[in-house]
Amino acid sequence: MQQNEHLELGRINCLRIDRHTPHGVFLESLDEKDVLLPQAYVTDEMQDDTLLEVFLYTDSEDRLIATTLTPHAKLDEFAFFTVVDTTKFGAFMDWGLMKDLFVPRVFQKEPFKVGDKRFLRVVYDEMTHRLAGTEKFSKYLDKDPKKLKMHQAVKILLTSKTPLGYNCIVEDKYEGLIFHNEIFENVELGDIKTAFVKNIRKDGGIDLSLRKIGAKKSGTSSDVILDLLQANKGVMPYNYKSDAELIKDIFKMSKKDFKRSLTTLQEEGKIEVKDTGIYIKG
Repeated sequence: MQQNEHLELGRINCLRIDRHTPHGVFLESLDEKDVLLPQAYVTDEMQDDTLLEVFLYTDSEDRLIATTLTPHAKLDEFAFFTVVDTTKFGAFMDWGLMKDLFVPRVFQKEPFKVGDKRFLRVVYDEMTHRLAGTEKFSKYLDKDPKKLKMHQAVKILLTSKTPLGYNCIVEDKYEGLIFHNEIFENVELGDIKTAFVKNIRKDGGIDLSLRKIGAKKSGTSSDVILDLLQANKGVMPYNYKSDAELIKDIFKMSKKDFKRSLTTLQEEGKIEVKDTGIYIKG
């Protein structure tokens, strides 16, 4: 571990234990600025002149304070938070720390309610000089994904569901979208997945696919169907008329791919499709 040059609000700091007091231990950066780690977080293993990693935020009186707890998200990071209280000025979110994260009303897209789960970015509020949460984080994202290439594998975080598909944060700094017809598996908000760049739009948005670009869909889908049939003693209660959502849930593919694969497998003499289901031959 390397000791921090300066105290950094909203981030994990590596600081030297300078001295013990009845209220806790004081931690120091290389520029000799110190911060209190309250007694509640102090352990017998914390000895003077050793290094300790802590998260820095502000307490209820806006004083810089240290904690050994790790928040759900640090400065400039994203996460889902649960609303624990609301006021006319904003809402308080469970942050994983003793003090809740405040989201001012002007940082909300619509009013928060207790129990809501909201996707937020932790930011530094220039008006109050505090850490805050915001739903309005588009301005913090990079609108010029020039470092990305077509068909590139990228890390995505699913943030919201729309009529078109799922909005995503790509590589922690770009905006992306997976259209519903590109999803062939169960997904939930907050999932972190690997996706593939399908298109980079002029506005900087990125169209994504959960399936590797150029994969042979019919062959892959046929193999999936055969594997599942073999795992289910050669018979499954589905056919051309089965519900599309059920097909996506069971076979992880679109109904179009499913029907095409059934036809291919029948023509190859590998299966038989009846009103009662799919039967493997041989």
